[in-house]
Amino acid sequence: MAQFDEANTVRDFVRDLAESTDVQFVAGNELPRGTDEVLLEGVVRAALVRLNPDIAVDPDKADEVIYNLRAVLIAARTTPHPVVANEEFMAWLTGQKSMPFGPNGEHTTVRLIDFDHLDDDSSNQWVISTEVSFEQGRVGKRFDLVLWCNGFPLVVGEAKTPVRSAYTWIDGAAQLHGDYEQSVPQFFVPNVLSFATEGKDFRYGTVGMPVEMWGPWREESTDVDAPAKIGLTAVQEAVEGVLNPAAVLEFLRFFTLYATDKKHRKIKIIARFQQYQATNLIVERVLLGQIKQGLIWHFQGSGKSLLMVFTALKLRAEAALTNPTVLIVVDRIDLDTQITGTFNASDVPGLVSTDSRAQLQTLLSQGARKIIITTIHKFGEAPGVLDARENIIAMVDEAHRSQEGDFGQKMREALPNAFLFGLTGTPINKRERNTFMWFGSADDAGGYLSRYSFHDSIRDGATLPLHFEPRLSEIHIDQDAIDAAFGELAADRDLSEGDKITLSKRAASIEVLIKTPSRIAKIAGDIADHFRAKVEPSGLKAQVVVYDKASCVAYKAELDKHLGTDASTIVMSKSRGDSPDWAEWTPGAVAQEQVMARFNDAADPLKIIIVTSKLLTGFDAPILFCQYLDKPLKEHTLLQAITRTNRVYPPHKTHGLIVDYLGIFDDVAKSLAFDEKSVQQVISNIGELKDQLAPAMSTALAFFPGVDRTVGGYDGLIQAQSAIADETTKDAFGLAYSIVSQLWEALSPDPMLAPYREEYRWLTDVYESVRPSDIAGRLVWHALGAKTIDLINEHVEVELPQGAETIVLDAQTIEDLMLGKRNDIPTEEVERQITARIARHLNNPVFVELGQRLNTLRDKYADIQQSSLEFLRDLLELARDTVAAEKAVHEVPREEQGKAALTELFEALRGEDTPIIVTNVVNRIDEVVVAVRFDGWQSTIRGDQEVRQALRKTLYVQFKIRDNDVFEKALGYVREYF
Repeated sequence: MAQFDEANTVRDFVRDLAESTDVQFVAGNELPRGTDEVLLEGVVRAALVRLNPDIAVDPDKADEVIYNLRAVLIAARTTPHPVVANEEFMAWLTGQKSMPFGPNGEHTTVRLIDFDHLDDDSSNQWVISTEVSFEQGRVGKRFDLVLWCNGFPLVVGEAKTPVRSAYTWIDGAAQLHGDYEQSVPQFFVPNVLSFATEGKDFRYGTVGMPVEMWGPWREESTDVDAPAKIGLTAVQEAVEGVLNPAAVLEFLRFFTLYATDKKHRKIKIIARFQQYQATNLIVERVLLGQIKQGLIWHFQGSGKSLLMVFTALKLRAEAALTNPTVLIVVDRIDLDTQITGTFNASDVPGLVSTDSRAQLQTLLSQGARKIIITTIHKFGEAPGVLDARENIIAMVDEAHRSQEGDFGQKMREALPNAFLFGLTGTPINKRERNTFMWFGSADDAGGYLSRYSFHDSIRDGATLPLHFEPRLSEIHIDQDAIDAAFGELAADRDLSEGDKITLSKRAASIEVLIKTPSRIAKIAGDIADHFRAKVEPSGLKAQVVVYDKASCVAYKAELDKHLGTDASTIVMSKSRGDSPDWAEWTPGAVAQEQVMARFNDAADPLKIIIVTSKLLTGFDAPILFCQYLDKPLKEHTLLQAITRTNRVYPPHKTHGLIVDYLGIFDDVAKSLAFDEKSVQQVISNIGELKDQLAPAMSTALAFFPGVDRTVGGYDGLIQAQSAIADETTKDAFGLAYSIVSQLWEALSPDPMLAPYREEYRWLTDVYESVRPSDIAGRLVWHALGAKTIDLINEHVEVELPQGAETIVLDAQTIEDLMLGKRNDIPTEEVERQITARIARHLNNPVFVELGQRLNTLRDKYADIQQSSLEFLRDLLELARDTVAAEKAVHEVPREEQGKAALTELFEALRGEDTPIIVTNVVNRIDEVVVAVRFDGWQSTIRGDQEVRQALRKTLYVQFKIRDNDVFEKALGYVREYF
């Protein structure tokens, strides 16, 4: 009977894959070396002679180089781990070292590896070995696999058996990192990367990297329906991707960084596969030079800042680009600080961060060949073209925000021939199309050059799952008391009906209710209790996100009562209207850096940061575990905020936790929805919008015949206003202007807008000058708003639910949420679906009536966004009655017909604006029908309990629908099935 063990399966599988025309196999015990030698010194000497003409003339000089290399190896014995010596050795391997071997003792570069002729078999000598022994002093170790280049052990691998569940790649990685690196560090001084596999998964890391940080390798597939690779097939893909000679040398040159961590220790960083692949796609596109843009969509926390570093390094090294300028363009100062920190910590050469618009303009106008970090706003006053070169590559971070307003236009005008790559971490739905318009290429499938989704990042361990804990505060308002008090106020001040409406509308706004002092006090107490019970014991920290600056201060005061003054602080931006008392909470750049350093220090007493808009983006704090969310956020802002908690922080942090006081989970689901077809259409249809701009501008300007638009001041404004003096003309102009405005927003930042900018600004000024405003309402609010709010606050009570269940946003849930995209079904097919169940019973008046109800339901909810709960109630009721009618006429049981009633009816109704959450609710309810039912379940307590539990889990926990009517109608539908 065949035997499967570590050696004859995984180890030999990797060896045979790695062996090729470029790589020869030599068994460990046949290598030309002693077991106490790290290098194959004879092979190293031959490479030095082959690659260095000055050494070829005098081969004894090779020994001088080897002597220096041995000194670096020996130095590793005196350091805690070999990262410092590894960095020194990498400088030798990458040709950054020189020796006085030239004429008259001139220093010449020493080449250990030929990077210029990778396709030439004679340039570098590659060997794969198994069972390589190494002895350092009295300690001896044996490595399963070693890949050598010119005598240097660049890769070390550990294989575990695939047939014993007790062993995984983690055991191999732990052996390399926790045992071998510590006990025989010399062997890892020349190491580019290490890997571990048990034949099911393959992970790689590098010297000093904790096992939890080791990453997988996957090839990005453009075919979403392609079967997932598992077992040895997945390992084969990884080995071919990581261990081929070209990839190993790319990791050595471009995809490895040395940085200093917060405790001033030297660390080594190696690119994850999505960073490696995206960088190479960008570089390839630039080298081809045909397509000048591309969108990189990698989810929050998956390493976009490092991706830009790797890309900048490789672009700067490409000889064909003749020393290019690489621009890193960010949107805000805090992102600028984060990215500058990433670049500076990584010792990137040729880096400059711009302090002013003038400095940016000077650098570009002088053609500076550097890596320049700047904010988008510094292009605001650029005087036309700053640099027309082709070899400028701009990478725009968080591109969906950076292109708002005129700054994106000005950047494109200043750099007319530059390559523009947008990087975003946030899925963009249909209302956020501009990112795809201005960075996505119609030649790219789906509109993006590279995509690494939330699902991918959780699956790979690059980020953690998010858990949502809904603690929705219920606000009870004593309406009678408020009405009575408001009536007294109205009578006392002799308010008109209009004044009363103005006051009541504004005072009943979400803002007023969220900021009620009694509510803030109750939630702050809940936060304190929750923090002590679930966050503090694990040594992790929290962030509180609140409505506005005044709320920050109010929450701080309340939290201090429970946790003391040292436990929390506020970080918010400074603005003109701030209270003087808030100065201590608006830190400058240096003070904010200190606050963030304290927060990231596990030993510091600062445990909670209170914010409203600061530190919701560009804030990378792995120790942040829990976010208490009491601010309504939408789309990319919401996703950026909650993903502050998803960073990996071993060993105690297994997920990020969002404690949700307002009910934002539905918005998360919507934000994850992505309509690839509509995005592709947007990219290809942009030309049509451009054609519409000039006629729309002409139509709007035609309202001002004879008006001299060069005249400024009040004279010019009076002329313009006189031309549209009567109400009919003014309204017609307003309509014409709104069309221009919408086109302008859709087309911004296209440089084609530049010739129209002055006319558009003039039209906008005129429009604003004649637009009506509610002066009377503002005056009433100014006089009585505070009294009205106080009046409401006195009669509001807040309750918080106890024992709320948690919603887990893991890889599977995300996949579920992102499904349900609308298929483009022809109208005839929709009509057929609507009548399919009824057609079998055309003469039965019950089914005719059901068909009429279904059509009515379709018409009623054509704009289905308006009330998804009401729609669900009606749909569930119709599905229940349809099943009952079928049972009455002895129709074949529905479970034998493929589709459950609710799903089939819903497919007839849904449109492109149907909330994805409704689609998923429908699918899950019908899954309950199929999965939980058994004959006679309605008549047993266990059956009833199981169905109720499954439905509650679906509606209450997964989708946070706590509407009892929906639950009862869903239960009625399931009951009717059997």
